[in-house]
Amino acid sequence: MSGNEEDIEELRQKKMEELKQQQGGQGGAEGEAAEAQRQQAEAQKKAMLRKALTDGARKRLNTIRMSKPGFAEKVEQQVVALHRSGRLNGRIDEEQMKELLQELKPEEQSFDIKRR
Repeated sequence: MSGNEEDIEELRQKKMEELKQQQGGQGGAEGEAAEAQRQQAEAQKKAMLRKALTDGARKRLNTIRMSKPGFAEKVEQQVVALHRSGRLNGRIDEEQMKELLQELKPEEQSFDIKRR
């Protein structure tokens, strides 16, 4: 049985190497174009955030990014969506950012342990 598992693992390794070679061979120009497009989108998002957030709100968002990068990304997407849709009245200050963070904060799970 262990010989069969070794064969499966060897085939898996060969397949992974083939896939890496295929991606490397054809992904040169496509990879560069995708990377350039990603960088451009990131620059546009940062420019929108600069327009939509005050300095205090931006500092608060950066602080959150240090501890919870996924949550900060979700907040950024929400701010960009509000900015694009035109539902943003002026710039978001620190107090409004606190409210937005409170709304988007994931529900905390509580674990109640009952002893008998």
